[in-house]
Amino acid sequence: MAAVAPSATALNSSRAGVALRASSARPSVARAARLQCRATAVPTEKSTLPPPPFQAPTNGNGNGNGKAQQQPGWPSLDETAPKGGGKKRIVVLGTGWASMSFVKAFDESMKDKYELVLLSPRNYFVYTPLLPAMCAGTVEERSIVEPVRAVLGSKGKFFEAKCTDIMPEEKTIVACFPEDAGFPEACFKIPYDYLVLGVGSINNTFNIQGVQEHTMFFKTVEDAARLRLRISECFERAALPQTTPEERKKLLSFVIVGGGPTGVEVAAELHDLITEDLVKLYPDQIQDVSVRVIELMDHVLSMYDRAIGQYTAERFARSGINLVLNSRVKAVQDGTVTVVDKEGNESEIPFGACVWATGVAMHPVVRILQEKLPAGTQNHFRSAVTDEHLRVRGSNGTIFALGDAATIEQAKAVEKATQLFDKYAQTHPDGRLTLPELQQLMAEASQEFPHLREHATFLDGKLGMQRFGGLAFKAFQEANKDKAAIYREVGVVDPTSTLNHDQFVSLINGIDAGLRALPATAQVARQQGEFLAEAFRLADGRLDCLDELAPPFQYFHKGSMAYVGGDRAVMDVPKVGPLMGITAGLVWRGFETWSQISFRNQILVANDWARTKIFGRDTSRV
Repeated sequence: MAAVAPSATALNSSRAGVALRASSARPSVARAARLQCRATAVPTEKSTLPPPPFQAPTNGNGNGNGKAQQQPGWPSLDETAPKGGGKKRIVVLGTGWASMSFVKAFDESMKDKYELVLLSPRNYFVYTPLLPAMCAGTVEERSIVEPVRAVLGSKGKFFEAKCTDIMPEEKTIVACFPEDAGFPEACFKIPYDYLVLGVGSINNTFNIQGVQEHTMFFKTVEDAARLRLRISECFERAALPQTTPEERKKLLSFVIVGGGPTGVEVAAELHDLITEDLVKLYPDQIQDVSVRVIELMDHVLSMYDRAIGQYTAERFARSGINLVLNSRVKAVQDGTVTVVDKEGNESEIPFGACVWATGVAMHPVVRILQEKLPAGTQNHFRSAVTDEHLRVRGSNGTIFALGDAATIEQAKAVEKATQLFDKYAQTHPDGRLTLPELQQLMAEASQEFPHLREHATFLDGKLGMQRFGGLAFKAFQEANKDKAAIYREVGVVDPTSTLNHDQFVSLINGIDAGLRALPATAQVARQQGEFLAEAFRLADGRLDCLDELAPPFQYFHKGSMAYVGGDRAVMDVPKVGPLMGITAGLVWRGFETWSQISFRNQILVANDWARTKIFGRDTSRV
């Protein structure tokens, strides 16, 4: 299943800034735009050739969705702190990997041209790859968070507030102080010249019954702290004299849904906590403890080299961590998760704590922006669509998107869907595609359209069909409605079902709609944040000429790693291959320490590693 961004640790998340590389093929630019850029030697306060007026969809009263005029009395930042010296204002939303990488790489010398404003309901940055270590008490939460204002310094201003509306036609956002702070509502407007969207993503429940109510997400510091507290509560309740053996086994059953890096690391850290510390404190209860990882595919860490998945499975088997493979979650009840295996058999797994560590969905702020932009410019189901310079389509170059909130537009396979289909239809008189033929077609077409490769890989006719929203599964169901109900229950494709041309085109169109050029990882977000800061520097105030002054963004994958317990880790390094074991564990630990956002965090994390080895983990329920 899809890995969640917090745990996708990247080898190139180093402290050094990313260098911009010129592309051998520059993006095409309109001749008029080139002439304008070359004729503009010095930026002026008001351009003589302004961009075309913004056209936003309305709801009948002239506003994108009517929100802009709900509170005309809201104060504006310009009323209390007007811009000075003709500076352009850059408003950055979010304090995650993308936004903070942009802020950290933002050159001090650019303060003469730009006013930087950072906005987020969270006034700290969290080093997400170590959240699994935090939930087990290996590192403390204060060691992996850094105050935003300490990183921002004198580069700009920070407001702890939540963006509730974006008005691109007015180039203004609405922000409100977080409601959970216990103060009366305090909303205000912030006009901007450029908006940087780095709000990330939210958890995806895939509309599975009970996930929202009965599982624990794992994306924030609060999530990790909640899990740490829950583990302590389960052990204390299990130790009570009136707790029955059945209830004890249920309380001490820990289930992790998702076999990606996050799920694997949570299971590994939980196992270390149990075998190194809790076994000494709860000797009578330890025999009833169980840790399970539920994964849709036939191996964990499916996006890594296959040897890594096999090593992790063997390591977990020796450690007593049970892998529930080839299984999907059908529903979650209070204390029970229902899973379905590849044969369609249902089973229930009791739990004291269930961690949902799979899937990401669109952030509400991104959805608000999509609704305000011109029709047809934004059609991605999870992210804002951008060009190669991370400019949001339909924003006239005034809005940028980074990290999980963005997807770079790529060539779409639907434009050649008929050509692809006809190639196979010529050899099949009935003019239809079976599932194996569809898989072969997608595998061949992936040479030109790389995003089809992953779909082809998982079109196995069984559980893989449930990935990516079950697009292929639904297409074959629609093609043979007579038997749809029967095969829907077991979650497999009717072997006699085939797709005609229109159904194939509809499927490819659905796949294109979910196209994401880059993975949702911290590595990508960090590179994009550093790229955009450098692009602003190269543009030197002339962002309307960005195509001429800065090369497009290029992602350079340096590898990934994950902790698998017992001081061991796995690493998937390009041109090197898989690395596994104690040595990889030492590299992983050193890398995670060195990659902290500040020297203070480096010292704190290193101290936590040493403290855990010498004194063990703190299991106090506080």
